[in-house]
Amino acid sequence: MSVPQIETGLLERSILEGIDRAARRGRKTVVSVVLPIECDDPAAVAFTSRRAGDHWFCWERGETGTAIGAIGTAEAIVSRGPDRFRDVASECAHLSGEAVVVDPYGVSPRSGPLWCGGFAFSDGGAGTSIWSSFPPARMALPEIQVEAGPETALLTLNVVVTAGVDRARTVETAVARASGLEQGELPLLDPHLSVRPTIESALPPDRFEESVGIAVDAIRRGDLEKVVLAREIVVQAASAHDPAALFGAIREGFPTCFNFCVGTPEAAFVGASPELLIRSEGRTVSTVALAGSTRRSADPAVDDHLAERLLASDKDRGEQQMVVRQITESLRRLSVWVESAPEPEIVKVANIQHLGTPIIAQLAQPLTAIELAGLLHPTPAVGGKPWKQASKVIAEVEGMDRGWYAGPVGWMEGSGDGEFCVALRSALLRDRSAHLYAGVGVVADSSPPDELAETEIKLGALLPLLAE
Repeated sequence: MSVPQIETGLLERSILEGIDRAARRGRKTVVSVVLPIECDDPAAVAFTSRRAGDHWFCWERGETGTAIGAIGTAEAIVSRGPDRFRDVASECAHLSGEAVVVDPYGVSPRSGPLWCGGFAFSDGGAGTSIWSSFPPARMALPEIQVEAGPETALLTLNVVVTAGVDRARTVETAVARASGLEQGELPLLDPHLSVRPTIESALPPDRFEESVGIAVDAIRRGDLEKVVLAREIVVQAASAHDPAALFGAIREGFPTCFNFCVGTPEAAFVGASPELLIRSEGRTVSTVALAGSTRRSADPAVDDHLAERLLASDKDRGEQQMVVRQITESLRRLSVWVESAPEPEIVKVANIQHLGTPIIAQLAQPLTAIELAGLLHPTPAVGGKPWKQASKVIAEVEGMDRGWYAGPVGWMEGSGDGEFCVALRSALLRDRSAHLYAGVGVVADSSPPDELAETEIKLGALLPLLAE
């Protein structure tokens, strides 16, 4: 389907109305124009319509929730350091609170612009060049965003108005961008016919086992309770990896996961995460404490048996309960009440199953989704406990740059409501190189060979798609 079913005259008038209202303020103001459209695949719009110099963002979770496709940058909020969540949240809230929203059909359920992006795992961000276009914190207001829910689809065009704005040029540029939108089909993965990809561990597997052993010794000495260690696999292909094809494959293969793609002119970070970090709706907050895992089986009886063993595992139950306690304690300080399920449940995705405990809270005071993400990140599911000690062990023995892996990725509305996942089961694509990441929770009775085997299961989510 082609998207340009837009009434150009109405779009022009709406943009002009927004510019005139904003210009009277004499300060930087976001203008968002919202129109209904016919579209059932926002990601296809983003991938088909993006330009070479664009940043872009796609987000889906099967048939539940909103699908988002966003391209271009009207405004970007970037920060680093220990206050990066607070700084970004504050600036997004400031611009959203003063935004001019023009909604001629009265179709938008929101009262402000939509911010998309994410955060690196560490406060200082990445330390290697492969992550150079992904700062420690970046939330962006796209030039164009398309959202499709169960009942409606919306096109939002965003511009930033400053003093002395050129009205005619701003309108012309915005209308041309909106009118140039298309929706093609996402391409299929197309392996090279004669050259097989090469697969290498960034560090030898026995080095990872050695790191696990060092961490176990530290835990048994009482230095800490748990630490999460990750490893990196690099897939070199004969031609550039295609983020659109990979995104299409993961959303088909992992429909219950949070499927995301954060793209820059140089690279794309793509993933199918099973882990919700935070969902904020007014003062209601929900999350899932996810930890402990085992493989899947094509035989339903074997698959159920594996799930039963996971539920009966003292090691996995203890590791998962640690995450539950940390999240509930963090939320309790800010909430009227916090509730968690009395027992963990099995969360099944295509190649792995986990222990998960839903948690819900009612906030005492309103907080934005970005602030809440900063409050919870990193949970013991991806960091460790206590975090201060765990972070030292990670820095000493992990030997890799996590970049945005295991950091929060998601979106936030102008109201502060939003949704962030933990960026797991993910890959950074840069031309012919794909960097894949997987981590495991190390506790006192962890076995280095078993933990290495668990990373292989987790890498099995995306590795077959990239190494065909």
